[in-house]
Amino acid sequence: MRWDPDAVVGVLVALLGAGLVTAGVAWKGRAVRPFAASRARSVAQREYARDLQRAADHVIAAARGSAGEGEPAIVTVEAVRRMTEERYGYTGVERRHAAAALRRRFEHGRCAADCVTDAFG
Repeated sequence: MRWDPDAVVGVLVALLGAGLVTAGVAWKGRAVRPFAASRARSVAQREYARDLQRAADHVIAAARGSAGEGEPAIVTVEAVRRMTEERYGYTGVERRHAAAALRRRFEHGRCAADCVTDAFG
């Protein structure tokens, strides 16, 4: 019986695939677990801050879109909290965090000309 190169390559590919499947079963879930709890906390904090700012941007854009001609857009901290909870799935977003994110986006987006907010109170 003689082995041709295609059969050898096929057997090697099959063995490599079986080895990868075995390694995947043995190391199941290790790739998604954080190596350090501090790293996981810092990533969660960055995502939380980013999601708050995205929610603030969305609320500002929605308020600007719904404001009438010559009327200021009214942007509230409660709207940012609600958007963060509904859209990003956070529970119990603190008012001070939402207010800080809204203040940052308010100043960044030059909203003082056409928006009113309660984030500074």
